[in-house]
Amino acid sequence: MALTTTEPPQTSIDEPEHFVSPPDVATTPCDPWPRPYYLEDELRKVKPYHFTYNTYCKERWRGREILDIFATEFRDRPQEYYKDAIERGQVVVNGQKVSSIREIVKNGDIISHTLHRHEPPVTAQPIGIVHEDNDMIVINKPAGVPVHPAGRYNYNSIVEIMRAERGHSWNPLPCNRLDRLTSGVMFIGKNAKAAEKLTDQIMARTVEKEYVARVIGEFPEGDVICDQPVMQISPKLGLNRARASGKDAKTIFKRLAYYPSNATTNGTDPKLEDYRSEKERQRDSKMEWKAKEGYSIVRCLPLTGRTHQLRVHLQFLGHPISNDPIYCNQRVFGPSLAAGDALSDNDEDIISKLSKMGKSEAAEAMAYHDEMMEEYNKRKAEKMTGELCAICDTPLYSDPGPQELGIYLHARRYACQDGNWDYETPLPLWALPPSGMDGPAITTKESDPMTLVDDLGELRLHPVKPCSNGISECVEQPKPLWVMPG
Repeated sequence: MALTTTEPPQTSIDEPEHFVSPPDVATTPCDPWPRPYYLEDELRKVKPYHFTYNTYCKERWRGREILDIFATEFRDRPQEYYKDAIERGQVVVNGQKVSSIREIVKNGDIISHTLHRHEPPVTAQPIGIVHEDNDMIVINKPAGVPVHPAGRYNYNSIVEIMRAERGHSWNPLPCNRLDRLTSGVMFIGKNAKAAEKLTDQIMARTVEKEYVARVIGEFPEGDVICDQPVMQISPKLGLNRARASGKDAKTIFKRLAYYPSNATTNGTDPKLEDYRSEKERQRDSKMEWKAKEGYSIVRCLPLTGRTHQLRVHLQFLGHPISNDPIYCNQRVFGPSLAAGDALSDNDEDIISKLSKMGKSEAAEAMAYHDEMMEEYNKRKAEKMTGELCAICDTPLYSDPGPQELGIYLHARRYACQDGNWDYETPLPLWALPPSGMDGPAITTKESDPMTLVDDLGELRLHPVKPCSNGISECVEQPKPLWVMPG
């Protein structure tokens, strides 16, 4: 066989007339594998890494100055940092450095922010598996871990932790939402079809959800219904309040147990002695929340799904979750902790006080961590240390204290109304009887909020007599189902 040699065709390469320089800030790879986790002091930590945020201009950003957007929408860094980042070209629009901090952002713009990222630690507690099949994983989410990457959290999120455990190409699809501070039942779809099916069930309100909470004081016995509307006050701070002009919300509560103030606490709280003087005790007796002795374990059945609904309703009833850093914080809401308050016009003052938490001072639930906890919190709570990162000059935070890794709110059970599936977890440690005291270690039908009615449909059909204070009384019941807050 003869071999024929052929010459490659001659092609001409057109040189560009003008060389276009790349943007000053290039998008970083942002995807280290394996993830830069390490465990220390019972915390899951992430080594700092460079990262570029890319986001399209949101509708509410249109026509606003670039610095104003960063200063008002993001809480991670002070305004001075964002001003410097814009001027140095670490914040760019459409890949190009902006001419001024007063640059106007337009519809369709892509805003990029490259920084040396410092993630907060989360608990090292593993993600519990309640059930797993070919389509779905039902997990017991640890408190303090966000579901999705958001804000200061990226790899320290449920989605990324599970990806790190199961492989880079595995894509977990959360079907329900739990707040970062809340623990309990979550559904993770293994494929889009299964995730969409369950998400549609939850959105259609055909799924029964039950939570358990630990609240200050002696919660009333019997079935308590709160239907006070809930309004978002500050998206930036995640603050919601009971407001007549808010979105409809309804929750049924039923007390599972009450433990007086001399009860010990299963090691979940520091053991402290009462060093208050008689004068301090008299002062404390005038504060409504301090007159509430002990704590209660309460079962909660939300019939709507508003953000922070259970936390806001429990605050309104005068029995906030006892370590809630927002809604049980005396420094923010004052001595009454906003019990029964749906009318005050002090939202701006509340926002100002809350914005200081975790920066110059420790974020703490003052009804739970009172004056005896002051020094303990200052040592243990997450706050700025005054030190700066040697690479990027970012202000550094101390590690979070135990009271910041979660709150006493747990999603205990999710069940399909049709009876096709039902998943639940045991009671968390903080809901069990204190050492040396009798109390329920499991839930019973007698303490189930749904014993108020036969099923969800019947509850929605029965007439309800509204009250001006936002709590409703079912007409059929011969005894009162609610008590005035406080």
